[in-house]
Amino acid sequence: MNDNLLDSTLVDQLQRPLQDLRISVTDRCNFRCTYCMPRAVFGHDYPFLPRPDILTFEEITRVSQIFSNLGIRKIRLTGGEPLLRKNLEQLITQLASLNNIEIALTTNASILAKKAKALKEAGLNRLTVSMDALDNPTFQLMSDADFHVEDVLKGIEEAHKVGFEDIKVNCVIKRGVNDHALLDLARYFKGTAVTVRFIEFMDVGSTNNWQPKEVIPAQEMRDTLHALFPLEPVPGSYLGEVARSYRYQDGSGKVGFITSVTQPFCQHCTRIRLSTDGKLYSCLFATTGQDIRTMLRSGASDNELQQAITRIWQQRNDRYSEVRQIESRNRKKIEMSYIGG
Repeated sequence: MNDNLLDSTLVDQLQRPLQDLRISVTDRCNFRCTYCMPRAVFGHDYPFLPRPDILTFEEITRVSQIFSNLGIRKIRLTGGEPLLRKNLEQLITQLASLNNIEIALTTNASILAKKAKALKEAGLNRLTVSMDALDNPTFQLMSDADFHVEDVLKGIEEAHKVGFEDIKVNCVIKRGVNDHALLDLARYFKGTAVTVRFIEFMDVGSTNNWQPKEVIPAQEMRDTLHALFPLEPVPGSYLGEVARSYRYQDGSGKVGFITSVTQPFCQHCTRIRLSTDGKLYSCLFATTGQDIRTMLRSGASDNELQQAITRIWQQRNDRYSEVRQIESRNRKKIEMSYIGG
C-alpha cells in the first residue's frame, strides 16, 4: 500500500460525505426472496458470475484500504448471501487489520449458527439478519426456499452466545403477504437486545414486480405498533442513518423503520457500493456502475485508483427515491442481489 495517500473528506454534488462502503462478496444466494431474487428470473440456469470475474479477497482489501484513506469508517459485507463465499472469515481478518474500520455483515442467517464463532474471531463487529416472518409458512413464502425460520433463530441465538451484542433484524413488509409479521416480530424480540427494523417494500432492481399498492407506509406500521406497544422517537445517532428509530416507552427495546418510498432519505445518503465483479455504484437504484476491477488488474497504482474513486464520488448526484415518480418509468435498475441491499 502507498503510505503517502492522505486522509480527506469527499463530498458529492449534493454535499454528502463519503462514509460507508458496502461490498457484495457474491451474487449467489440460497434464498429466492420475491422482492430480491424471484425464482422465475433467478432459476437453476441463471448465469451467475464465473469465478475469474469475482474480486479476490486481496483486491477487495486493497480497494477498502483506499476507501479508508478517503474517510470510510464502516464496511458492510453483503451479497447475494455473503456466508456462501468460501473462507469469508479470511476476508474479515484482512479488513479488520485496516485502521478505524467497523465491519458489519448482512445475512439471511440460514447457516449463521455454523459460522458465527469464526466470524466473531475474525473481527466482525456487527450483524444484521434478514427475516421477513416468524411463522414458517410465511417465511418460506417470502424466501421461496426450503429453509425453516428456526434455522435463522438458531443463528441469532448462536451469534449472541459468541459475543455479538448489537444484532438487528430487517423485515421487508408487503401488504397482503406478511402484514402480520410486524406485530409477530416486534412481540418476539421485545425485551431482548435485538432491534427489529421494518422496511417499506421498495422498487429495487427490475424483476421484483413492485407495485405501490403493496407498500405499507412506515407511518401506518408505526401506528399499528404504537397502539399495542407505545413508542417514542429516538434521535438519530449519525449522518446517513437510514432507519428512523423508536424505543418502547416501557424501556423494553427499540424498533426502526426504513422509509425509502414514503419518506426518502437521499439527502443524507453517504453510501457507495462495490459489486462482486468490481464495479462501483453510487445508488441502490443505479442503472450503471463504474469499473474498478480493470484498473486493479491492469497495474494501476493506489494513487490512480484513489483519483478514480474520488472523481466518481465528486460527480455523484443520485437521489432516486426523491424523484421516483419522475424517473421510475422505463428505468432498468441493477438488481439488489448484484450490489447488495
